[in-house]
Amino acid sequence: MGKHLRLVCLLALCAACACSLLSCQRAQGAASAKKMIILGVDGLDPDLLTKFMADGKMPNFARLASEGSFRRLTTSIPPQSPVAWSNLITGMNAGGHGVFDFIHRDPKTFQLYFSTSKVEGPKHSFQIGKWVIPLGSGSAEQLRHGAAFWEILDQNHVHNFVYRIPANFPPIDAKGKTLSGMGTPDLRGTYGTFTFYTDDPTAAVGAVEGGEVVQVEVKNNRVATNLIGPDNTFMKNAPPSTEPFTVDVDPLEAVARIDLQGQKFILKEGEWSGWLPVQFQLMPVIGNVKGICRLYLKQTHPRFQLYVSPINIDPENPALPISTPSSFSRDLAKEIGEYHTQGIAEDTKALMSAVLDDKEYLQQSHAVLAEHRRAFDAEFPKFHDGVFFFYFSSLDLNGHMLWRLTDPQSPTYNAEAAAQYGNSLEEFYAQIDQVLGEVLAKMDENTTLLVLSDHGFAPYHRSFNLNTWLWNNGYIARKEGGSGVDSGEPFTDVDWSRTRAYGLGLNGLYLNIKGREKEGIVDPSQSDALLGEIRGKLLDVRDPKDNSQVITRVDLASEVYQGPYTHNGPDALVGYNRGYRAGWKTILGAIPADVLEDNTNPWSGDHCMDYTKVPGVLLSNRKILAETPALTDIAPTILAEYGIAKLPEMKGQSVFQAR
Repeated sequence: MGKHLRLVCLLALCAACACSLLSCQRAQGAASAKKMIILGVDGLDPDLLTKFMADGKMPNFARLASEGSFRRLTTSIPPQSPVAWSNLITGMNAGGHGVFDFIHRDPKTFQLYFSTSKVEGPKHSFQIGKWVIPLGSGSAEQLRHGAAFWEILDQNHVHNFVYRIPANFPPIDAKGKTLSGMGTPDLRGTYGTFTFYTDDPTAAVGAVEGGEVVQVEVKNNRVATNLIGPDNTFMKNAPPSTEPFTVDVDPLEAVARIDLQGQKFILKEGEWSGWLPVQFQLMPVIGNVKGICRLYLKQTHPRFQLYVSPINIDPENPALPISTPSSFSRDLAKEIGEYHTQGIAEDTKALMSAVLDDKEYLQQSHAVLAEHRRAFDAEFPKFHDGVFFFYFSSLDLNGHMLWRLTDPQSPTYNAEAAAQYGNSLEEFYAQIDQVLGEVLAKMDENTTLLVLSDHGFAPYHRSFNLNTWLWNNGYIARKEGGSGVDSGEPFTDVDWSRTRAYGLGLNGLYLNIKGREKEGIVDPSQSDALLGEIRGKLLDVRDPKDNSQVITRVDLASEVYQGPYTHNGPDALVGYNRGYRAGWKTILGAIPADVLEDNTNPWSGDHCMDYTKVPGVLLSNRKILAETPALTDIAPTILAEYGIAKLPEMKGQSVFQAR
């Protein structure tokens, strides 16, 4: 009897263990089936969204807002994309992640650098004749601090996919598939340098905003010139590498045949090429570096005009790390074709330099969005569990460039152009609505959806030159005997021994602090009083044109930032009123003649102003309980969905929790 009892007990125990294991497996299966989809739409403006929904032009957004939740999302201080996305990624503000602007400076040398990444060549080399032989390899360094939300998901075994999120170049080590976005350079190491070839003798040859104009000669109906590549650091003085190509122009028809590294093809006037692989020989035998570019034949007669896009890193043969795993960029290219890898793919600089007109810029910009949609259509069906994040840039870049076509008050408003292209920005919004429709069609009860933007938008009518104002008000001193002429160079003729404050970047105000800046004179104990004095005067500035308040807030870093990097950035953040922004030259430390001037640039919409005036958006299929959610809430929200505690340094909390 005892033997039978032991057998029965053993069977019962086995059954209990089996049930327990089955129950555990079911629980794990339910957890792994949980999905979170995040559409990150840079520059999606709450006012425009509300208008387009009311007009019936964004039905999928209207449905989501009606069935779920729609909130304005508090943006970063300042509301610049690298800062804002870093807030979202880490759950911290700039004091914690160390990204304060697009532009940072070394206070000891005043060398300017891009805020989120640094690419450097080998530290040591030796020279043989004209050749420079490196010892060791170069490096690409991520400058954003703090754990990214997908790193924490990795640690907790939650699958994730992160497509082109800004401030992630080079991409941090990750178990999921990621592709770097804003901050990724082109092959020349810049953030987008186009080349424009023309035989127009009146053209301004040389460097222009975001590009280079090259004078060519049409001789016997042929143009023989060079494609300009990355600087050849294997040669003394690192001259640009070049590769020859020819263009044979038909003497009668508006067509040309191009021969580029053995690739022969014909373009009609007004036609774009597809992506062309190119390679530059930096050293004999070894040292090839590969990229991709697109060509646009702007004109054949009476003048020759050919645009060559910035040479992007080739996703099939990346010269720098752009994805995790490294094979992902190649696999995606094989599936959807070659695509832009440069962080800011829309060539706004070519439009700003009048190399491309509105129609041509829009063709290029639509091609960028088409690429992103092909990538989305390729990757979204593969998503089955975990977190899927996909970034769209089109509303931001086109908000910058197309605002003037919808704003009769803009200094660059043109009624004819508005009649022809005034609906273009609305059409980009409609395409994002279509993407949302694809997502909504595949939603289930296990899926949480977030659609968000990092900031909104506002008109940019007038420029405020902060350094000129500081000079006029005695905070910047210039050297005696200096030219007094604005050269466009940073801090021309500045006498640092008598300078107490300076502006740098889109919103940054710095004091010339003793012991921090190389020639600092302001005692740290006096900094708060000086900042308070400058803040009061800036808030009193009125535009003589109509008496509008130019600056509506000045935030001190000590008041709005928390974390170990609080003192690495500006001492104060200048918040401009809607319609105003820092002038183009003052951003880089120049001192233009006028404090206020009309913005006559096609870049006519902006958001680098008072952060309270350009909130982003947050929509969800679930009830958002936070009345005033912020970008710093997004990482804690993602983690909370999977039962993961937020890090102690994170400033926000889940938007689905009552506060």
